[in-house]
Amino acid sequence: MQRFKRDFLLNKYLYVMMIPVIIYYAIFHYGPMIGAVIAFKDYAPMKGIWGSDWVGLKHFYDFFSTYYFWRILKNTLLISVYTLCFEFPMPIILALLINEVRNQVFKRFVQTVTYMPYFISLVVICGMIKDFTNSDGIINTLVTFLGGDGKAMLQKPELFRSIYVISEIWQKIGWESIIYIAALMSIDQEQYEAARMDGASRWKQILYITLPGIMPTISIMFILRMGNMLNVGFEKIILLYNPVTYDTADVISSFVYRKGLLELNWSYSTAVGIFNSIFNLILLIAANRISRKVNESSLW
Repeated sequence: MQRFKRDFLLNKYLYVMMIPVIIYYAIFHYGPMIGAVIAFKDYAPMKGIWGSDWVGLKHFYDFFSTYYFWRILKNTLLISVYTLCFEFPMPIILALLINEVRNQVFKRFVQTVTYMPYFISLVVICGMIKDFTNSDGIINTLVTFLGGDGKAMLQKPELFRSIYVISEIWQKIGWESIIYIAALMSIDQEQYEAARMDGASRWKQILYITLPGIMPTISIMFILRMGNMLNVGFEKIILLYNPVTYDTADVISSFVYRKGLLELNWSYSTAVGIFNSIFNLILLIAANRISRKVNESSLW
């Protein structure tokens, strides 16, 4: 207690600055968690949260026993793994490439062009994707010209995951590279000078100086990504998928949206959401522990 008092007196202004953040999280993040109790109740708006009948784990059992459980879990994991394998490394690669460019005008041009898609509204992005992949869109026009089938790509279940991952790369690669570019700027330049004097090539410098220098940042970003492994962006999926592609496109978040907001099955959708959150928490703890053992970088 005495240590806290001393620390508060030394950093009282920092503690005051924390108050709005604490209030925000208390109201908008921790406060709504009270409503999660409806996952264990047969919630009825007329009865309210506390007046609704208690049903225990009924909604969880219903979810685990339904056909949709394995389908949406498989789709969520596959899309998440594909995104992790292909989208996560791209900003790192882009940051490394930009760092090697010496022409400042070209560097700023590349950064501006790659940042732009992130600031476009998601609704507009999805509209562009639909236009590009339509039967008469620019991509299918090229496919037809080369002798392929010009059918609308979003009507093909087997193509949905590829379209989703590629669009994620295009939309986020520039914005997510900013943190890696910032990490690259903190590397001591004398290390590069010493390596050049020893005859190290550009590739050797990247391999033995640049990558180890940004590895703590990569580890932290990887842990955070693992913590959101199952939180596949439902907005984009809802805007792009259709009943034809449910078999490969329907994920946990879109399933919760349909059950909760369209079918008004609030208790069931809350139970699914809790399952999703618990699974993400397990992945976050596991990734943090592995990172701490492998390279001594972790969130806690």
